[in-house]
Amino acid sequence: MPVITEIEDLRQLARRRVPRMFYEYVDTGSWTESTYRANESEFQKIKLRQRVAVNLEHRSTAATMAGVDVRMPVALAPTGLTGMQHADGEILAARAAEAFGVPFTLSTMSICSIEDVAAHTKAPFWFQLYVMRDRDFIERLIERAKAAGCGALVLTLDLQIIGQRHRDLKNGLSVPPQPKLANLLNMLTKPRWCLGMLGTKRRQFGNVIGHVKGVDDMSSLGAWTNQQFDPRLNWGDVEWIKKRWGGKLILKGIQDVEDARLAVETGADALIVSNHGGRQLDGALASIEALPAIAAAVGDRIEVHMDGGIRSGQDVLKAWALGARGTYIGRSFLYGLGALGEAGVTKALEIIHKELDLTMAFTGNTRLTDVGRSILVPGTYPLPGV
Repeated sequence: MPVITEIEDLRQLARRRVPRMFYEYVDTGSWTESTYRANESEFQKIKLRQRVAVNLEHRSTAATMAGVDVRMPVALAPTGLTGMQHADGEILAARAAEAFGVPFTLSTMSICSIEDVAAHTKAPFWFQLYVMRDRDFIERLIERAKAAGCGALVLTLDLQIIGQRHRDLKNGLSVPPQPKLANLLNMLTKPRWCLGMLGTKRRQFGNVIGHVKGVDDMSSLGAWTNQQFDPRLNWGDVEWIKKRWGGKLILKGIQDVEDARLAVETGADALIVSNHGGRQLDGALASIEALPAIAAAVGDRIEVHMDGGIRSGQDVLKAWALGARGTYIGRSFLYGLGALGEAGVTKALEIIHKELDLTMAFTGNTRLTDVGRSILVPGTYPLPGV
């Protein structure tokens, strides 16, 4: 077993252990993948001011996200097909997040169902909603999330249509997956993954199959899914969902100040500055580039979160300094899950927490809540309106 000290180590191990079609589903973006790459590279341009001779005892990275006390302002992002990175992946990730003290968000397109995750956790997890044409199904899905005690609904707004992801198309990655012979042969070279899948009954989309009329197995799922993502989704639907849900609402996929202002008008509790991990509009701003303007415009009226490109605790600190009061990791925890299962998710969280704590200290701070833009070197970070 290699010594694991950074998220990149987990990525390399996951690449060896997860079948190619599922690994590349995680490690890919749309079209030229320029936004996917920029999400990471734009963080690297931001420089930190090192401070010295400061009492650094009694440090704390504690914060709150959407009213929830968290050990650090990091949540596990909703990611589809998590249970294909590792058997029972959503359950394992939720348990790791709960034990660590950060939120877990379950995707509509998860392998393990809402009820599966609820049965294996104690703390309320969050549920992410995709809006489908079948509004009766959406109403039932919201009711199931309520019954499971989910603490917040994360409504994704940027997947009315699906971006073109070249590697997924070449791998035959669809819903349901239709792997080519080359991918089936590749799976046989991943014995650890195969044994895990043989040992679980959770190998299909648990939130959908058996909950939609006529969709009883993976073979009947494809036709339903291909016509269900609703291109008609609009701000009026957000209001309808807010009333049906009645609890904390977080809007995901905001990239523009005008949309951020519209998000405020819905009465949502938080918004997530996000470009869907570079998997939708290629050529869009990196999330960390879009964050400052949105935080400046609406941060006093709604809690601003962000995702996209976070691979370290330094990235979390930079996002916080630029106005994010919560961040989400997707690929970072999925690499850990694919590499080592639940222990790998825990390892990813430990790595990010340690990096966050040490970097905060190097900038002369002992409490995350005291950190502001002053920790950044002027001229190296994006400014509102620039």
